[in-house]
Amino acid sequence: MATGRTDPQRRERILAATLDQIAEEGVVGVSHRKVAARADVPLGSMTYHFDGIDELLREAFTRFADRIVAVFEEHLGRAGTPEEAREAVVDLIHILSEGPRRDLVLTQELYTLAARRDEYRELTHAWMNRSRRLLERFFTPDAARRLDALIEGLALHRALDTEPSGRELTRQAVERLTSGPGDVAQGTRSR
Repeated sequence: MATGRTDPQRRERILAATLDQIAEEGVVGVSHRKVAARADVPLGSMTYHFDGIDELLREAFTRFADRIVAVFEEHLGRAGTPEEAREAVVDLIHILSEGPRRDLVLTQELYTLAARRDEYRELTHAWMNRSRRLLERFFTPDAARRLDALIEGLALHRALDTEPSGRELTRQAVERLTSGPGDVAQGTRSR
């Protein structure tokens, strides 16, 4: 094991190991001892870097949420029109649903914590707000809210379905949620 002086990435490795541990055993399987072993750090590093399991979980889930929002930014950032944004959303739903099973597990573990504890609900609320702000570049706040829920729900359904729906059904759903009068944000133009 590296010492703290020669291991400037120790904190980052602990957070990554925490997410791996959650993906493997769920939040219930997270302990200082298990994470330290997975991160290959001394057990004392856990309490040096984090005040407790809750801080460790919040920071690890914040890192995970940041990564998922970066995926949103990557796809929606290329869009210049509402039509391109709709297609980016279709791509996003399929990427999220076909992505690593690990991401699906981490998302559901976070949602379960948020359903039970307010401090995690604040984290998911911040995540949803960031996603919606990206969607609001093209769609009204109400349409962005509906679309954000569709992204989450359809990605989950596609990931868990033994025969997931195809892109055309996804495209139709996105179109229906964003093509009504007043759904496109002012200042954006359709082609």
